[in-house]
Amino acid sequence: MRYLDWRGWFAWLARLWRSSLQVRTVAITVILSAVAVFIIGTTMSLSVGNNLFDARRAELEATSANATLTGQRVFDEAAEQVQSEDLEVTVIEASKAIASAASTPGGTQFAILRTPGQDGARAPADVQSRGLVDPAAVISPELRAAVQSSAEARTQSQSVALAAGDAVHPGLVVGSVLDIRGVQYELYLVYDIADAATTLGFVQQTLVVGGLSLIVLIAAVTVIVVRLVVGPVQLAAQTSERLAAGDLEVRIPEKGEDVIATLARSFNGMADSLQQQIERLAALSQVQQRFVSDVSHELRTPLTTIRLAGDVLYDQRETFPPTTARTAELLHTQVERFELLLADLLEMSRYDAGAVEMEAEPTNLVRLAEDAIDSVSALAVTKGSDLRLVAPGGYFEAEVDARRIRRILGNLLGNAIDHGEGKPIVIWVDSNAEAVAIAVRDYGIGMTPAAMDRVFDRFWRADPSRQRSTGGTGLGLAISLEDAALHGGWLEVWSAPGEGSCFRLTLPRERGGIITMSPLDLPPADDVPVAVDDA
Repeated sequence: MRYLDWRGWFAWLARLWRSSLQVRTVAITVILSAVAVFIIGTTMSLSVGNNLFDARRAELEATSANATLTGQRVFDEAAEQVQSEDLEVTVIEASKAIASAASTPGGTQFAILRTPGQDGARAPADVQSRGLVDPAAVISPELRAAVQSSAEARTQSQSVALAAGDAVHPGLVVGSVLDIRGVQYELYLVYDIADAATTLGFVQQTLVVGGLSLIVLIAAVTVIVVRLVVGPVQLAAQTSERLAAGDLEVRIPEKGEDVIATLARSFNGMADSLQQQIERLAALSQVQQRFVSDVSHELRTPLTTIRLAGDVLYDQRETFPPTTARTAELLHTQVERFELLLADLLEMSRYDAGAVEMEAEPTNLVRLAEDAIDSVSALAVTKGSDLRLVAPGGYFEAEVDARRIRRILGNLLGNAIDHGEGKPIVIWVDSNAEAVAIAVRDYGIGMTPAAMDRVFDRFWRADPSRQRSTGGTGLGLAISLEDAALHGGWLEVWSAPGEGSCFRLTLPRERGGIITMSPLDLPPADDVPVAVDDA
């Protein structure tokens, strides 16, 4: 569940990133600003820390040098006195003087260690302050070696970690050389510099708070600036969408004299020009549709008269001379084609006017396909084409307008017979839970990709010079496409030169249903043997 939630959030953020210019601009600005602030803050923190430590070390080294001189002075004065005090007393006094001279707010511990390998009369033992229990824990051999080899009165320092109860404080050990009655000793002063670390922490905290505040301020400024710039662009995009959706009256408000105002004026001028052109074209389209509809209706009356007169002549053609009889036959054929053309024009005018109504009822598409095959079987015999129906079984009943589906099948079968070159024609019918599909496959001349792009255009024919048996008007496939769309279905085509063509009609099983996939492939797999005679 957490994985799904994470995926959902990620998808939502990805969609927001792709769709919002404002979000992308603000996010990129904030990210780059955060990187810049981090780099600058880190550089400043390191610089301040190094400078603070260097200054603290120089201060403590100077303090240590002064304490070394103070302790050395005490030992020298004690050695010059004829009746000097006991050496142990001198060491105590020197220790007090060193502790006083090296005193710091963080606390100072010291140790006086005899350099190994030396002998001397009455040489004192090693001495360390009470707080320094184990000098070897904080004084490394490397530091002792550096102090032993250094010139007199020159200090050597090293950073260490000091245990302070349960905490660990940063510290600094400064070593120098003492001469006690001809014997070399090493003086080590251990300083707790937690105050410097506290100061550095305060500086770093200030830098973090200041950096975060700066990022927030940059983000706020960026949001304001982006809204000022992107806001008009978003308004223009929304206005464009409404204009594309058909709201030709929408415009962008024009304010000021800046670039955005110039964009608004230009956009509004373009919208005005586009509205005028669309209205003019719409008026011309309405005039054209009305003209086609009116002419089609007006021609039906004289055509009916011509048809009646032609039928009389056609019925009596055997009594005419051969030339007159042939003329009567041609008149009868052309009148039939004229009637078909008028019917198709009237149907297209209804689609253009949006006045088409569908009378849907449950229909068995297998029976409908059988009826369509029977209606063109005689024509198929004359062309030498074998019509085959493949219906593997399933739920073939769908809520459709049977008249319109029968018209689609008639157009598809007529085209298959005309272009099938006398080869077999296979009709597939199949279905799934949401859709029913019918495919008409021929193995004739086929079409080129350019012809496939225009096969549903009105009055277009792939080869106008080709003899047709069905006397088509060039509107059959265009009407079929409109009939399929009226049902909420698809009418698709596949073709290849020399391999034939396949038209697939996919319809929802219920009126108003949504189709996601067709039950049939395009073209369907030839799992039924088809004998193709090329002779």
